Amino acid sequence: MVCDICGKSGARIRRVTRSYGKGENLLVIENVPVVVCPNCGESYLTADTLYEVERLKLHRKKVSQERRVAVVAFA
Repeated sequence: MVCDICGKSGARIRRVTRSYGKGENLLVIENVPVVVCPNCGESYLTADTLYEVERLKLHRKKVSQERRVAVVAFA
């Protein structure tokens, strides 16, 4: 895959967990595809991924499931 930032090949897709909002409005989205480039070190979301994230945020009540989450701060 070619990196959109530096134009070199070798970029890969990693799946990550991202959180949006805080408190009562916290939404955690798992398996978000992020493009990571080993050449320039950049990571970014594609336009299609950003569109899907916004769709999930908009329809969060219909597509989400409630879970208890333990949170630990890295000291």
